[in-house]
Amino acid sequence: MPSIDPSAFIADTARIIGNVVIHPGVFVGYGAVIRADEAGSDGKVTRIEIGPQCNVQEGVIIHALGGTGVKIGPRCSLAHGSIVHGPCEIGADSFVGFGATIFKANIGVGTFVAARALVQGVEIPAGSSIPPAAKILTPAHANQLEKATESDISFMKEIVETNIKLLKGYKRSECSEQE
Repeated sequence: MPSIDPSAFIADTARIIGNVVIHPGVFVGYGAVIRADEAGSDGKVTRIEIGPQCNVQEGVIIHALGGTGVKIGPRCSLAHGSIVHGPCEIGADSFVGFGATIFKANIGVGTFVAARALVQGVEIPAGSSIPPAAKILTPAHANQLEKATESDISFMKEIVETNIKLLKGYKRSECSEQE
């Protein structure tokens, strides 16, 4: 069963299934699916963990191959329609853009992944910037990435702050509906 901190906001059309841990201050948008239900060869289901103050926006899918997991660090943003498929780890303060796909990859802290990028089977150095629609499929591709710009970093912080405000507004709305 999922473990969801009471301070998180989970939209009523989102689906959280299986061995999922959602930490404080997380926003999970409408139509998002976070599914940790595939057992490994040992019969156990590895966890999907969403760190504090993350936002998982509308239509995001997070899943993992049997026996593998996903870990999303604190203050990460997974933008509309992105896919994160484990085994995978996304470092703190990172952004995964609209429609981007991360599969069997580790994303370093403070990394900016632009819209429609495909990152598969690689380690991305901390603070990298992955351009729109880029295909990062080899260590050589990953090592040639430029650093995230001040504009990228500012944007990533702004998205997290905006979604924290949204979460607070939605949580207030939930409380007034219950009264």
